[in-house]
Amino acid sequence: MTEQIVEQNVAADVRAITDRARRAARRMARANRAWKDKGLRAMAASLLENQDMVLAANAKDVAAGKENGTSASMLDRLTLTKARMQGLADALENLATLPDPVGNVVRGQTLPNGLRMRQINVPMGVVAAIYEARPNVTVDIAGLALKSGNAVILRGGTAAAHTNKALLGLLRDALDRVGLPADAVQSVDQYGREGANLIMKARGQVDVLIPRGGRELIQTVVNNSAVPVIETGEGNVHIFIDSSAKEEMSVDILLNAKTQRPSVCNTVETLLVHKDATVLPAVLRALNKAGVRLHVDERVQAMLPAGITATAATDEDWGTEYMDLDLAVKMVDSMDEAIKHIRTWSTGHTEAILTNDLGNAETFIAEIDSAAVIVNASTRFTDGGELGLGAEVGISTQKLHARGPMGLTELTTTKWIVQGEGQVRG
Repeated sequence: MTEQIVEQNVAADVRAITDRARRAARRMARANRAWKDKGLRAMAASLLENQDMVLAANAKDVAAGKENGTSASMLDRLTLTKARMQGLADALENLATLPDPVGNVVRGQTLPNGLRMRQINVPMGVVAAIYEARPNVTVDIAGLALKSGNAVILRGGTAAAHTNKALLGLLRDALDRVGLPADAVQSVDQYGREGANLIMKARGQVDVLIPRGGRELIQTVVNNSAVPVIETGEGNVHIFIDSSAKEEMSVDILLNAKTQRPSVCNTVETLLVHKDATVLPAVLRALNKAGVRLHVDERVQAMLPAGITATAATDEDWGTEYMDLDLAVKMVDSMDEAIKHIRTWSTGHTEAILTNDLGNAETFIAEIDSAAVIVNASTRFTDGGELGLGAEVGISTQKLHARGPMGLTELTTTKWIVQGEGQVRG
């Protein structure tokens, strides 16, 4: 009986949170750009003014993660530093410089009967996000939701509980100070897994749900949610080096794509190399020097430069998102073989080709069916901030509504406005 009462109380509390979010969303939908930008700048200033408090909270989460045997890649995502705090504040400031998507006219015309029709962007309403060990997401989604006129409900997971609590308090206080509803940013972290489950079932109260994290978390949300889900996916990212690729560019791009921050979803996980490419030895030497652990097929094994060791690759390697300093390497006989491999193993996130052949680049672009296709640049550019979207909610790997980096416009839907002067349908 006691457990039943507790469950009922949690359900009532979460329902109260969604009710407050819906009221806040109505107010946010009426907020003009100047007001929302003032809120973003207040949030950014608060993060920097109180960064020592946030970093102290984050240190508790990181220490607990180390104690619990959390992986190095997860710890990297969990950890905040002064530089990363500055980055979060800069992202909020940048959002304030971007155009307001709300009210943007997608299309419009005057019909022959005199009706004036237009389709405009409007806020989603209440956006929920479920994610893990990523305190930066707390700030990014709050900022994007604010600018796009939405309210947001967050479930950031126990691994970042202290950090997210500190961040949430600062964000809510900043909104309140500028006269925006603090309830535009709320959390169900205090209710643990049950809070997440209730949010997934809150159809009619929550308008859209965005999971962000590993495959297990994302699939759990996709398979169990009654709320419409925008699926952000894992990043089994590929780079194909064709026979015409230049050595210096190939080395620089592979090092950046694999080692700059290996724990994130746009890091390259598989390297495919054309059999006639001449750059492979230099690329392997550079990666080995940077501490990358190579998982290679038999043909690459036979070409390893002296002093470099590697593990024999298996099918498991081709399907793995390492999120660490590991890289699977395979030699292919043609671009068609490379494309076939990518189609077999890709998660639809990002694929890149390094080439000096325009025809090969155009073929790769046309035949690769992923959210982002890159030519002669690092896969690390598949990022909302890098692509001029400000921050991002995540990288959508689905094809409905949003695909690729999800910025402000992707947190809006559309509304049809039809204005007349007494017309009736005949």
